[in-house]
Amino acid sequence: MGFFEKLKAGLKKTKDAVFKQVNDIFKHFVSVDEDMLEELEEALIAADVGFEATEEIIERLRDTIKERRIKEPSEAKDALMEILEEMIGKGEQLELSSTPAVVLVIGVNGVGKTTSIAKIAKRLKDSGRSVVLAAADTFRAAAIDQLEEWAGRVGVPIVKHTEGSDPAAVVFDAASAAKAKKADVLIVDTAGRLHNKKNLMNELAKINRVIDRELPGVSRETLLVLDAVTGQNAVNQAKEFKNAADITGIVLTKLDGTAKGGIVISIKKILGIPVKYIGVGEGADDLQEFDSSDFVKALFEE
Repeated sequence: MGFFEKLKAGLKKTKDAVFKQVNDIFKHFVSVDEDMLEELEEALIAADVGFEATEEIIERLRDTIKERRIKEPSEAKDALMEILEEMIGKGEQLELSSTPAVVLVIGVNGVGKTTSIAKIAKRLKDSGRSVVLAAADTFRAAAIDQLEEWAGRVGVPIVKHTEGSDPAAVVFDAASAAKAKKADVLIVDTAGRLHNKKNLMNELAKINRVIDRELPGVSRETLLVLDAVTGQNAVNQAKEFKNAADITGIVLTKLDGTAKGGIVISIKKILGIPVKYIGVGEGADDLQEFDSSDFVKALFEE
C-alpha cells in the first residue's frame, strides 16, 4: 500500500465522522448560498478545525465565491480545498544542512514521542544518513529503556546515562559520539513532561548551550510531538511548549485513531508552526513527511 492510500485509510475516522458531512453538504445543496456556508461552518468546527480557523476559512470561501462568481457547489468545494491547502501551508522538510545536524524532540509522556524519534531515525537511516540517538529524557527510566529498545530495532547507536542524570551531560556525551562517528544527525529525546515552564526553559537552554559549545554552527530543529486524539487540547499544549521553547516543527501522531484530523489546520493557523511529520499507524513506515495537498485530497476524495 502506497503512503497516499495509507493516509486515506489513516484519516478514515476524520473523513467518515466529519468530512463526509462536509462532502454531503456540497452534494445536497443545489446552489451556493448563506445556508450552505452556515452548515459548512458547523461541520468544520465539529472536525476540530477550531473556531478561529473556521471563521477565516468561511470568510475566505465567501470572498472567493463572490470573486469567481461561483454558482455550483462542486466549484465551491474545489475552492474550499484550495483554501485549506493554503492555510495549512506546504510541508517543510527538516533542516539538516550541517554535519552533524541536531534534532531536539520534546513532548509530554504518552504522545508517541519515543516511537516518533525511532521512526524519524529509521527514515533518515533509510535515506543514507547516519544517526546517533541521545536519551536525554532522564526523568523516567522507562523512557531511556524504551529508546534503547527502539535504537536496537532501528539499528542506530544510542548514548544514555542512568535515570535522574543531568540531560545536558547526556547531550555532551552524545555530541562527542556524533563527532567521533562523523554522524549526519544527532536526535535528542528530551523534556518528557510539561513541568514548571521555568524549569523546562532552563533545561532546554542548558542543552542548547552544550550544543553551541560542542557543535558550533550546527543546524538545529526543535520538534514538538502532539497526540492528534486530544484535539484542541493538543493545540493548548503546543501553546504552552511554544512559550518555553523555540519550536520549529510539529510531529502529529495517532491521526489514524481519531476523528479530529482538523487539528492540522488549527495548529498552523493558531501557532504558525509547520506540521513536519504525521503518523497514521503503528508501523515503522507510518510516520511520513507532511504534505498539505495529499492531506486535503485524502479528506475529500470519495
